Amino acid sequence: MVAYFGAIADAVADEHCPVVLYTNPQFQRSDLSLAAIQRLAEAHRNIRYLKDASTNTGRLLSIMNRVPDLGIFSASAHIPACVMLLGGCGWMAGPACLIPCQSVRLYELCRAEKWSEAMALQRALWRLNQLFAKHALAACIKGGLEIQGFAVGPPLPPQAALDASGRAELQGVLEGLGALPSERAAGQTETL
Repeated sequence: MVAYFGAIADAVADEHCPVVLYTNPQFQRSDLSLAAIQRLAEAHRNIRYLKDASTNTGRLLSIMNRVPDLGIFSASAHIPACVMLLGGCGWMAGPACLIPCQSVRLYELCRAEKWSEAMALQRALWRLNQLFAKHALAACIKGGLEIQGFAVGPPLPPQAALDASGRAELQGVLEGLGALPSERAAGQTETL
């Protein structure tokens, strides 16, 4: 794993193009240990960020303590405010594709240290994350983008598109979050 990520960092070899390590133990067959993350960050100046999908905030604190200059992004849509409270720099997660305005608002609230408002918004956005867990990730993102008017097509096989029931459920959640085109055009996007 260290050799793989190190080779990528060496191939980029431009400190103006930072490299983001991505750990997702649920989908990867192996994970980067704390020692490996530290070695990579210290050996390659252009490795400057980590996108972590472990949902383990204790692990994130350990990484932050061992490699304090490494910027941490949440890859799990249910803990971005928590990660930013710990000192993270943001989040990169599937739901942000469908709710970019609300995602930016969550980021802004966290940066302003308005934690109660940030948590209220994060709790409201959780409805979308629940659909991602109930249905396939790609099906929800692609289905949601189609509902919003973007012709992105269905997910690649073997993943299936959302069925009619899933689409209706997703449309209702997007509507409730103020994330449909007619609402944005009319200036009615909720600032939950």
